[in-house]
Amino acid sequence: MRLDKFISQTTDLTRSLARQAIKQKRVRINDQVVRTAAHEVLATDQVSLDLNVLSLPGNRYIMLHKPAGYVCTRSDSHHTDVFSLIERSEDLHVAGRLDADTTGLVLLTNDGQWSHRVTSPRRKCDKIYVVTLANALDDEKITRIEQGVELNGEDKPTLPAQLKRMSDTQVELTIHEGKYHQVKRMFAAVGNNVVALHRESIGQIVLGNQLLPGEWRNLTRTEYESFS
Repeated sequence: MRLDKFISQTTDLTRSLARQAIKQKRVRINDQVVRTAAHEVLATDQVSLDLNVLSLPGNRYIMLHKPAGYVCTRSDSHHTDVFSLIERSEDLHVAGRLDADTTGLVLLTNDGQWSHRVTSPRRKCDKIYVVTLANALDDEKITRIEQGVELNGEDKPTLPAQLKRMSDTQVELTIHEGKYHQVKRMFAAVGNNVVALHRESIGQIVLGNQLLPGEWRNLTRTEYESFS
């Protein structure tokens, strides 16, 4: 990891302030002053700032209530990303993205193995969405979705799903896979359009009403260990 990034993740300094501290000879690696922000910090190195030893935090596991209009990638220049909502998010990534207009539960971590377990198709993890539709669903279309529908461009139908009617145009949908834009494509396959989409849970991790849009918290041990 670059030295300036290491300092920003282990202190309250931004990357620019970290580079200033490096130039001011306030940073040492293995008791030697280092003045290059791009210096690569090794796992065995001891880094200090003003003679205070720094250490990286452990793995982080976070749930976020994603608002509409935010994207789950850092490369979209047209939208604000979800990482801007979280402190010290430089090393985080999203485990299971949502579209910009989709709201609800997003999981973020710096643990690559954990995020792989969350998103792996082999686990067939339950994902529950509240779906608002343009038109009411009749029983025949509900049955088609529950049995699995063929998506445009796919050679296999979706896995069986569970659907609970909440109103004429709102349903709770449980799916067990994560194909690209899957929920919207499933309803398009039966001649309907998704007006609003909200993810309520991933596996045993449930958003509920504990967080307002834009708020986040660390997962409990029980929550993140549910994907161990």
